[in-house]
Amino acid sequence: MLRAYFNSIKVPELRKRILFTFGILAVCRLAANIPVPGIDPEGLKALFAALEKTNAGDGVMNMVNIFSGGALQKFAVAALGIMPYISASIIIQLMTPVFPALEKLQREGDSGRQKLTQWTRYLTLLICAVQGSAVAIGMQNAPSLFGLNNSIQVVSNPGFMFCLTAVVIMTAGTMALMWLGEQITERGIGNGISIIITVNIVSRMPEAFGQMFSLLTAPKAPGEMEFTSIHLVLMIIFFLAVTAGAVLLNQGVRQIPIRYAERRAGASSPVGQTTYMPLKVNFSGVMPLIFAGAVVTFSGFFLGWLAGLGHSPDAGSFTTAISSLAASCMAILNFETVSHMIFMSLCIIVFSFFWVANQFNPVRIADDLKRGGAYVPGIRPGQPTADYIDHTMTYITVIGTLGLVILALIPNFLSGSFGIPYVAASFFGGSTMLIQVGVVLDVLRQIEANLVARHYDGFLSKGHLKGRRSS
Repeated sequence: MLRAYFNSIKVPELRKRILFTFGILAVCRLAANIPVPGIDPEGLKALFAALEKTNAGDGVMNMVNIFSGGALQKFAVAALGIMPYISASIIIQLMTPVFPALEKLQREGDSGRQKLTQWTRYLTLLICAVQGSAVAIGMQNAPSLFGLNNSIQVVSNPGFMFCLTAVVIMTAGTMALMWLGEQITERGIGNGISIIITVNIVSRMPEAFGQMFSLLTAPKAPGEMEFTSIHLVLMIIFFLAVTAGAVLLNQGVRQIPIRYAERRAGASSPVGQTTYMPLKVNFSGVMPLIFAGAVVTFSGFFLGWLAGLGHSPDAGSFTTAISSLAASCMAILNFETVSHMIFMSLCIIVFSFFWVANQFNPVRIADDLKRGGAYVPGIRPGQPTADYIDHTMTYITVIGTLGLVILALIPNFLSGSFGIPYVAASFFGGSTMLIQVGVVLDVLRQIEANLVARHYDGFLSKGHLKGRRSS
């Protein structure tokens, strides 16, 4: 395996692609550290310190901050990250099977895909404008939004001009990240957008290590659980086990045997040859975790805004009642509570089956098999084949969804039960773990394909790595 890494540097074209990718990623990290004009650094630091101390919006802010690579905590140019583009892509992907015009464009080849990409970019601009406005207004009214001390002043000169400037700069930052990601895909290694998200997540790793070290060295209060080196070793073993589970969940497939009844045109395979159609156990990938995280995030922001209305001196009895109810809901759905875990699990289950129902079409697969002279042994072609594929997909989706729920709840469990800070706990599961595993496997697969094409050994002595789309 180590020889494969050294060989990747020997190949000039591959070395050029790797260095280009690292260069673009350095620019992306620079954008995550340049603050938006008009922000008071001390006030921003005081805001996040107060949020951490009171746990107000803790899960929400930490989740957004991790995916932006710490850019939100610095209110940087790339504070929105690449997530508006991801959201736009998901919306277009979900709308494609519903609207025949979009489905027709998808089948038109490169010209149709270019049109869909253009619409995705327009939708990204719209999402950036909405999210940027919400973030800018939220920074102006952060104390009341999260029920904090009103003496905390994050924006030096709050007002319309600050909001407009911040929205324009953050939108430009996201569009620049989108373009840089496309350049990595075209001229670098791997999928650029996915790599940028992964690097943003990994950039929080030094802070996670610092928090774990603080648990080892910080003095403990009477009655507080002591975190020792034995616990640290057990955490490392647990991390390796969870990583292995995430790899299995990402790579697991159920193979359905397919037999061809007659010779196919232009093929040299004999009559009755059997092949296999792989159905991914985790067909929906990381999408249910992203959807569920978005629902939890917006619920937290909305409830926090309602709870903050009661702090106004002009609040009436009705507003105070709504504010009190919202505060109670926030307490029930607190990041570390069992009710939050149940709510998160239900969201993951619903979105997982929704994604499979929207993107997986067993009737079309059965029709394609029938037209190609293929069938599933023991199953009649046509509707019986569609029913069989649909039943099989439902069964493995249950297994995949269960794995997603377990993976998603691990950070909550570690943070709530053992007092591990969320930034450190997030590396033990959730969408961050699944994204990192998928992207790393995809990048290694592309590097291995380049090495094998030039007669070098790959990463494995037997077989080849499978990327996220190889099945």
